[in-house]
Amino acid sequence: MTEVHDSPHAWVAEHIRRFEETGGRPRPGVNDLLPTTRGRRTGNLRRTALVYERDGDRYVVAASNRGADRHPAWYLNLLADPAVVVQVGRQTFAARARPATAVERPHLWRLMVSAMPEYAAYEERTTREIPVVLLTRG
Repeated sequence: MTEVHDSPHAWVAEHIRRFEETGGRPRPGVNDLLPTTRGRRTGNLRRTALVYERDGDRYVVAASNRGADRHPAWYLNLLADPAVVVQVGRQTFAARARPATAVERPHLWRLMVSAMPEYAAYEERTTREIPVVLLTRG
């Protein structure tokens, strides 16, 4: 089995630990998932924790990077290789990731801001457009 490396950010690694301890419910009332991407430079498997919402049968996440002016590593990794493994609750499944199109993004961004209002502040803080990503089983 290939080793999976958790985020090097201590607060994210702690969130992943709490996710596992609680069966995927580390924050009551907030939907969290764990995506595992393949590192675009190293080829290593990398896991992080993200807030999600549902849009039909798709999972929606935002590459906010807390409002930093650069994209998060997990987003850059999935652009290089859109095959991801996603854990929601105790269930793990293969998925394909893709950025939302310009037409899809406004609706999906509003969905994400309604799930986590901090995203609106992150958007104000950065000069980049925060990508919204769709994860589809399969």
